[in-house]
Amino acid sequence: MTSRDAQDQGQPPADSTSQDGGAPGDGAGQDGPPRRIVVVGGVAGGMSFAARARRLDRHVRITVLDRGEYVSFSNCGLPYYVDGEIEDSYHLAPRTPETFAQQDIDVRLRHDVVALDPDARTVTARGTSESGTTREETFEYDDVVLSPGGNATIPPIDGLQAGFDAGRVHTLRTVDDSLDLRGHVDSGARTAVVIGGGFIGVEAAEVLARAGLDVALVQRSEHVLPPLEPETAHPVGEELERLGIAVHTGAEATAYRHNGDAPVIVLGGGTGPDGRTELPADVVVVSAGIEPATGPFEAAGIACQDGAILADPHGRTNVPGVWAVGDAVASVDAVTGERRVVALAGPANRAGRAVADAMLGVDARPIPAALGTAVVRAGELTAAMTGANRKALSRASIPAHTVHLHPTPQAGYIPGVEPLHLVVHFGQDGRLLGAQAVGRLGADKRIDVLATALRAGLGADDLVDLDLAYAPHYGSAKDPVNLAGMLGQDVLDGSLRLWYAEDAESVLADSLVVDVRGEDEFAEERLRDSVNIPVDALLERLDELRDRADGGPVRLLCSTGVKSAAAHRILAEAGFDSASLSGGLVTLRAALGPGADRLLA
Repeated sequence: MTSRDAQDQGQPPADSTSQDGGAPGDGAGQDGPPRRIVVVGGVAGGMSFAARARRLDRHVRITVLDRGEYVSFSNCGLPYYVDGEIEDSYHLAPRTPETFAQQDIDVRLRHDVVALDPDARTVTARGTSESGTTREETFEYDDVVLSPGGNATIPPIDGLQAGFDAGRVHTLRTVDDSLDLRGHVDSGARTAVVIGGGFIGVEAAEVLARAGLDVALVQRSEHVLPPLEPETAHPVGEELERLGIAVHTGAEATAYRHNGDAPVIVLGGGTGPDGRTELPADVVVVSAGIEPATGPFEAAGIACQDGAILADPHGRTNVPGVWAVGDAVASVDAVTGERRVVALAGPANRAGRAVADAMLGVDARPIPAALGTAVVRAGELTAAMTGANRKALSRASIPAHTVHLHPTPQAGYIPGVEPLHLVVHFGQDGRLLGAQAVGRLGADKRIDVLATALRAGLGADDLVDLDLAYAPHYGSAKDPVNLAGMLGQDVLDGSLRLWYAEDAESVLADSLVVDVRGEDEFAEERLRDSVNIPVDALLERLDELRDRADGGPVRLLCSTGVKSAAAHRILAEAGFDSASLSGGLVTLRAALGPGADRLLA
């Protein structure tokens, strides 16, 4: 980071002109040459900027340089072309250079920017014609907007480059990637391995399985979708396995090679449910993250952090006339304040618009700090998240209360209704810090509500008071969001004390664990060494419980945490050192995954 930290560069001047002169909306002076704006990279951030800039000022000259074949396309739709859910590739990239030319925006495809000269105010691009010839071109600018995006991270897997060269190994970041992968699937591929279990990896595994391939998913961490908490990610892993996908977590692909005539991926550590360490791989999809494509700009003196561009709240970098948006920018996290890349289309679109406003003198609101709100489909499940997870809160040293609940997203009497699993984090002041949801219905709706609440700075009390739409097929009079607020209130005011699944081993060693479900439920499955006293019998058996506890702590549990929360109130009022298992056995099984088996009888 340079001494001119992007966070400290201040607001736009009070007269709302750009940092480099020029009155709003006049192309830096209609009497002189038009203001020249070069946009490096299109898609969400770059084209959002270009379209907004043109609407604001019809005189500026806008040139977009994009290294790819498509300047505007739906990244999020790419996986769903592979299995034919999206039938026509046209729908992935409906806007072309000709479309933008009608707005007087000059789009140059196959132009890879290789140098930036801030003193001369030029960028140099290596242009490739349709026939394949290349030549370098230099473009002068008054302002340049960097939206270079990122490159797919390629893990150091022995032999993998040979697979790329043979057309058997793919990434999934561009329209061409999607076309190539579908062509390979349509040509008769029977087996596939997806390396990386993030959002794109999960989507790729699902669509390949839907296309009829035998699919394995390899993920280095202990669960798929690493940004999710283990208890939220676990049902997704189970759903992928239900789809027939062999999920190998805690495993790493170490080599790509041919075993006879058949290509395979070799695993190092962590075998999946089939026990194999060599996975047949007619097709390999690498989805191991992205690296900001910022090499030429960092070399030119643009301040970066871990390769990502540093910019102020209006998109200005440390170099005059140079702005930045999108996946290559280190966004400021709205909850923790840490800088990180948020590779999502929504924030990139909003940043492009905000930078155009700041540059061209319109009411320049700052780019909103990132919440990281995201959603993914996995079979019949939807998983969604917003704000910080436990790891991010821990890194930022932000103390938090976490609540787990399993409400139904519809009225409980609707036939076939299944619970929605919610994890919500509150600060010690009650402010909402983050939330995650997974379920067959309603996860996206509740996370969108919670994302809105988080942006507004609301807390547990506010969630209780939210006036949300209700009808039996859409929710209950107490919506899951309201219930999350109520549970948060109880924890914050001390009327509910929680213990957590990750502490089960130590709790069993140090406490009397009381299961307050009915006898039949307890007989079917129980936590090892726990005793059963149904909540309805608790009052009349307090003396027995006092003898059993012998002055020590009592830890309560039930199926979902509802009965044990009621039991806690009884014991707390009777003077016991009591706490209720957050989310009950449902959360414990999900949080501990296969490790739960050794604790359950």
